[in-house]
Amino acid sequence: MPSELARAVKLVVLDVDGVMTDGGIYYGVSPSGETVELKRFEITDGLGVNLMQRAGIEVAIVTGRRSEVVAMRARELGIEEVHQDPAAEKLPIVRGILQRRNIDWGAVAFLSDDLADMPVLARAALPVAVANAVPEICSVARWRTTRPGGAGAVREFAEALLKARGDWTKVVEEYLEEREERADGSA
Repeated sequence: MPSELARAVKLVVLDVDGVMTDGGIYYGVSPSGETVELKRFEITDGLGVNLMQRAGIEVAIVTGRRSEVVAMRARELGIEEVHQDPAAEKLPIVRGILQRRNIDWGAVAFLSDDLADMPVLARAALPVAVANAVPEICSVARWRTTRPGGAGAVREFAEALLKARGDWTKVVEEYLEEREERADGSA
């Protein structure tokens, strides 16, 4: 990953299905008869999001499905910009985020796996394809993960981005110091 491009990134936009998850959707029925939707999120991706945030990078979620599970995961990760649009009209959503945050396309990285993301990828300075992305997404990506969505692709990207920016060691040390202080305070 080119360091000059990595240093320019102020916003990382994540798709959900196929990027933060493996793309599978589990449906069930609660004892009261309500439909329940479940998704599996990779825990190491959450740490990747946290480390990017510690480095001052904004992280947003833009997905083409509505799911309370996604909203729950975003709250857990401290992600404020969470947009779930069943029409998968992602370009106007990302434009709105950029306007609100006063960020231009030259500071955007977008992680993707499928065709609905193409309009955003075409504009992002750092279009990223996860390992399980369709060929069309791979053809426009400037960087590609070796891990598939839902299996640590976000964490892999976060680590590569932060290392290319020169932020990795600092944010990891801060993270570990914070955990050690908490452990010492509770001992």
